[in-house]
Amino acid sequence: MAKIETPDALRELYGHAKGRAVTKQLDHLDVHCRRFIELSPFLVLATSRADGLGDASPKGDDPGFVRVLDDKTLVIPDRPGNNRLDSMENLLVNPSVGLIFFIPGVDETLRINGTAEIRDDRDLVSHFEIQGKTPKTVLLINVAEAYLHCAKALMRSKLWSPDSQAPERPLPSCGQMIKDQTGAQEPAESQEDMIRRYQKALY
Repeated sequence: MAKIETPDALRELYGHAKGRAVTKQLDHLDVHCRRFIELSPFLVLATSRADGLGDASPKGDDPGFVRVLDDKTLVIPDRPGNNRLDSMENLLVNPSVGLIFFIPGVDETLRINGTAEIRDDRDLVSHFEIQGKTPKTVLLINVAEAYLHCAKALMRSKLWSPDSQAPERPLPSCGQMIKDQTGAQEPAESQEDMIRRYQKALY
């Protein structure tokens, strides 16, 4: 077993992408990309720190929560979270982003690469008001690449298959896991209490 360290060594094993794998890549959002984003309630946002360490963050809301402004621009609202701001602080030093959009029940995903700006323009954040609350900021994404990713990963994982869904939670409560990880002395928050707490702070 040897460490692969050069592009040539990698390509010697895998060869080169060809055909549809190459030609499907767009430099804009076409009608199918727009429709995919409109139907998607969930995406993963990838960023990287100044030291190169990568980070991935889930974003979710009702389908259509990401707004397409034009064929090169989309906007993602920043809903309340834990205030770590990992992605945003990364973007201040490296604006490059990768996005993967999911639609429940659809095995293909939509991948978008580009750059991001953190904006608090009133005319942008006001579009995302829910329950009388607007996000503090939005991410304005400038699209450089967009393409539909094949279904193989989700097919192999059986992600959407009812038979793959755990009949009951296969892990301790999140509160218990965090208590174990941090050595906290207070009682662990139950999963039910955590869900109730989150429900009050979704927006």
